[in-house]
Amino acid sequence: MKWVEVNIHTTNEAIEPISNLLNEVGANGTITEDPADLTKEKSYFFGEMYDLDPNDYPKEGVLIKAYFHDNDLLQFKLTKIKQYMTELEQIGFQLRPKTITINKVEESDWENEWKKYYKPVKITDNITIVPTWEQYTPASNEEKVIELDPGMAFGTGTHPTTILSAQALEKYVHKTNLVLDVGCGSGILSIVAAALGAGQVYAYDLDEVAVSSTRINADLNFVKDKIISEQNDLLKGIEKQADVIVSNILAEIIMKFTDDAWNNLKAGGLFITSGIISSKQQDVKTQLEKSGFHIIEKNELNGWISFIAKK
Repeated sequence: MKWVEVNIHTTNEAIEPISNLLNEVGANGTITEDPADLTKEKSYFFGEMYDLDPNDYPKEGVLIKAYFHDNDLLQFKLTKIKQYMTELEQIGFQLRPKTITINKVEESDWENEWKKYYKPVKITDNITIVPTWEQYTPASNEEKVIELDPGMAFGTGTHPTTILSAQALEKYVHKTNLVLDVGCGSGILSIVAAALGAGQVYAYDLDEVAVSSTRINADLNFVKDKIISEQNDLLKGIEKQADVIVSNILAEIIMKFTDDAWNNLKAGGLFITSGIISSKQQDVKTQLEKSGFHIIEKNELNGWISFIAKK
């Protein structure tokens, strides 16, 4: 399989919104090379140590790398990235030097690059994301380990928007719940819901690669019997009655299907939304309330917002 590496040279301020966008348009993983990391203590929460090569880093700003399949959708995705970066500048983000370069890479090169950055990370009180090649022992019987391979995933599960979503699922998903994951990407949130005891999870994504990745990761984590992954445009044509709907996608997209989310929830059901940049939170809140939802909780992490809305 052929891959394309998209390199975006920008500012620290733009890391979070651009990284989230890249994941949402189907990047099979992102890497941020920030020269400030060269002077930080290079350790993770669990104590893993790794070396960084100064030659990989820009002299100023940051370099965000994203990896895409080299297929017919690539040009469309590049156009979306450029449009969104222009929109970010229009609302006040500083993106300069704002250069985009593209390189073709072999799959083996991409997978090896990932292994320098990807370590076990605890994303909720009881859920830890672990790369398949790492040895990791759970700290307790309650801790749930989700294994992922960046070679098959859209992200590592450690982005703030994913963490906010996973934390909400851990708090609100109950055994036997029916859960809809809208914009499933690699299936991380579907797997989290299944691991927490959901009786059935339906994972939807417009990108067929995401659907395939979700199935592979569900199998890897022994929950494929609980997760049905299908290609679909948000909730169009879906008529299931769910206990919980989770959607970690861009704010603009969330606002397009709040009515459909309402219609696909049981009375008292919850709509967990994330991927909302702080400047867009009021717009999303207004749209949720317009559809009839009551906001019962708002959470924030590194400038990203998550709402839990009740029907």
